[in-house]
Amino acid sequence: MRSEKEMLDLILNFANDDKRIRAVILNGSRANPNAPRDLFQDYDIMYIVSSVDDFVQDRSWINTFGELIMMQTPDEKVFPPPDPNDGSFAFLMLFTDGNRIDLTFYPADNISELRLESTSLLLLDKDGILEPLPPASDKDGVPAPPAEKEFQDCCNEFWWITTNIAKGLWRKELPYVKYMYDRPARDALNAMLSWYIGTQTGFSVDTGKFGKYFEKYLDPKRWKAFVQTFPDGEYDNIWQSLFVMCDLFRETAIEVALHFGFPYPYDDDRRVTDYLKRVRVLPRDAESIF
Repeated sequence: MRSEKEMLDLILNFANDDKRIRAVILNGSRANPNAPRDLFQDYDIMYIVSSVDDFVQDRSWINTFGELIMMQTPDEKVFPPPDPNDGSFAFLMLFTDGNRIDLTFYPADNISELRLESTSLLLLDKDGILEPLPPASDKDGVPAPPAEKEFQDCCNEFWWITTNIAKGLWRKELPYVKYMYDRPARDALNAMLSWYIGTQTGFSVDTGKFGKYFEKYLDPKRWKAFVQTFPDGEYDNIWQSLFVMCDLFRETAIEVALHFGFPYPYDDDRRVTDYLKRVRVLPRDAESIF
């Protein structure tokens, strides 16, 4: 596996040798001084270029970087649909030595519209077209304290979605259940846990994409409960995990509410919890919920 020095030398030498490339920016975890280091870190690279189309139309340059296992070009996919285009084009490349480069070509003509991440590190600027960048940091990933409306909406979303999960469990609609459980319900839980971690750390740490650093910042009891919110595909196990998720959300949300002086929706919590318990034991041939 090529070393970080070898990869960065390759990336910069390619840019120096091609007059169409005017600047090079390193983004992501390799530019973030606080990110854990491991073998799977991507090289998130942006080339500021005079012509994006040149690199899109003639892709022979890819061989310079190594032999591919696989490549993805998200800007020309229809599934999933691409993000709104800003004139850039990305090549996500996984090589046979295990290295991965996420390489984005960005038009120099649109440089005034470029919005960089806090982890951005300027590696090369042939023309001085970019303003000096602040030291790379993970501040973009640090959660902000919630406004009261945001907190209340998160609680409302969580408890509402649990009723959808219960309905799906009773109907035995596993794909629907798993979607509701692992998307909107978990999103609300993750947001609340991120705010809780913020209250414990002065909103100074990055909790990671999708909460990937939660284990580092949650106390062992809370982390154990969080792990138990990941069930398999058995309906009884999902029910058990759902109630663990509810307990964890409740406990965490109350602490966040107390920290900020927000009211917690105890009545919604109580009524929905009673509803979930009722649906869990509702006979399959029931003609009425209550």
